[in-house]
Amino acid sequence: MNTSRLAAAIVALSIAMPSASFAQDAMINGEVKKVDEAAKKITLKHGPIKRLGMDEGMTMVFRVQDPAMLKQVKAGDKVQFVAERGNDGIAITKIQKSK
Repeated sequence: MNTSRLAAAIVALSIAMPSASFAQDAMINGEVKKVDEAAKKITLKHGPIKRLGMDEGMTMVFRVQDPAMLKQVKAGDKVQFVAERGNDGIAITKIQKSK
């Protein structure tokens, strides 16, 4: 009976771990270079975003999914963010200041 419970726990952990790892990998470190609230865009210097095919870090302009996100940050802030490719190109879907 204990062996069955241990096996079930191992299976459950192996299923849960990849998704937890993916959530961590989705957050990209960056630095805000410019915020353009009128254009609903933000310029970020960031590391690689492998899931979007960006193997090297760079500075680029992103659209934001929700313009209210731009009120949370300013130039010079260190941030973590999630970028996703959609029909209109790449957009920031989540951003938060780094601690």
